[in-house]
Amino acid sequence: QVQLVESGGGLVQAGGSLRLSCAASGRAFSSYAMGWFRQVPGKVREFVAAISWNGGSTYYADTVKGRFTISRDNAKNTMYLQMNSLKPEDAAVYLCACATGRLLRDSTRDYGDWGQGTQVTVSS
Repeated sequence: QVQLVESGGGLVQAGGSLRLSCAASGRAFSSYAMGWFRQVPGKVREFVAAISWNGGSTYYADTVKGRFTISRDNAKNTMYLQMNSLKPEDAAVYLCACATGRLLRDSTRDYGDWGQGTQVTVSS
């Protein structure tokens, strides 16, 4: 099992930037793909971005492509999400997750461990 703790959320104006972090502990972090999801109350959890076990491959939802960048530092057991040009519709609780394998996945079914989330609020 991997324990995940997100940080870096907050309030930002539209057009601004935030950098989220996800600190991992437990089983070998570097052996698994990781992902970011987001959730708004009353809506299904939405895929945002994923990164392969070694950081060599990334995959983004169309809604964030070109604005968000996912990365990881396996030496620090940490994953990041750089969010630029934020829009009001990006506001949500952002959760990081550890996949059950090494390859990129965009379904919640392929992730076994989840953090508690960090709130991102974007004012217009």
